[in-house]
Amino acid sequence: MGLSASGGWAATAHVPALAGLAGYELRALSASSEESARAAGEKYAVPLTFSSAEKLARCVEVDVVTVRVPQHLGLIRSAIEAGKTVFSEWPLGVDLLQAEELAARAHRRRVLTAVGLQARSAPPLRYLRDLVTEGYMGRVLSTSMLGSGGGWGAVYDDSHAYLLDVSNGATLLSIPLGHSLDAVTMVLGDLCEVSAVIENLCPEVAHVTSGAVAVKSAEDQIAVTGLLQSGAVAALPLPRRNVPCHPVPLEINGTQGDLVVKAGQAQWWSGRLRLYGARGSDGALTELRVPVRYERSLTQWIGRSAEPAYNVAHQYALLHEQITGRLAPDTQGVPDFSHAVRRHRMLEQIRDAARLGQKVTLAGHGW
Repeated sequence: MGLSASGGWAATAHVPALAGLAGYELRALSASSEESARAAGEKYAVPLTFSSAEKLARCVEVDVVTVRVPQHLGLIRSAIEAGKTVFSEWPLGVDLLQAEELAARAHRRRVLTAVGLQARSAPPLRYLRDLVTEGYMGRVLSTSMLGSGGGWGAVYDDSHAYLLDVSNGATLLSIPLGHSLDAVTMVLGDLCEVSAVIENLCPEVAHVTSGAVAVKSAEDQIAVTGLLQSGAVAALPLPRRNVPCHPVPLEINGTQGDLVVKAGQAQWWSGRLRLYGARGSDGALTELRVPVRYERSLTQWIGRSAEPAYNVAHQYALLHEQITGRLAPDTQGVPDFSHAVRRHRMLEQIRDAARLGQKVTLAGHGW
């Protein structure tokens, strides 16, 4: 739903991911008009095109519906009521209440769901989690994350104007921090206590070409500190800076060594990652090659980790194993709508901590 001939995340990540996997066929798409749907169908060789999401949801040739546009609530309702498996981009809803409604609907209809927190499927991060669990660095003492905000700076363009309004739910908190926190907690376990600062320091922003001034209610600066359930300290600043990315978005420090994640893009959870480790007080950082077993037998994706579709392809592969009943007994499935609700709740509690100006104890959130 929402695949456009002019590009976007669906065209950049989802279409190549599906094309590079056995077991999937891209059969249908929907767009905002018959003309735009037809244009997208011709560009991506999709045989069935629809001008409404409701028609796509009812299409008997479609098994899985993928939703990537901001109007999630209405679109996902249609897919759930049609009994389809639904893969929704993150965030699931504009707020916690919408996420809870969609998760409840999916539960009542007993449909399989997935949410696009694709960092969990990234081979380097799954290997990193295992290194931590196996005691590579001893007991974890602290972790720090530094990231760039993306589209919430002092200027905006037409395609990202919706990011300015906090009520749209596509914010610095929900998207960059949401993806990053989910990745960090997948590796190290959940936060149990947080303090936060969330600020909108550029309440008026200028259009990148016309210079027209618009009001921005969404935040542009976030800093979160807290404790992980293991007792380790976490510092997670997410500033908006005029740099493309921070090459070292994540560090983990332990009693016997350190682990470092290096990235080549600001959205570090969606592209190429490299792992480095050091042991002992004088140990130098060396690159840790990810064992091939973490590629989920997707030999066609080996060496393609710089592509935006790489992590998404691994998530689709895991989803396929669930759909076909071939998921290994000791393997966690894709993050579903219930997991998305837990992440939405965590972000709401972080926002509460910033509003109250005090530490907030977080409820258990799960994997």
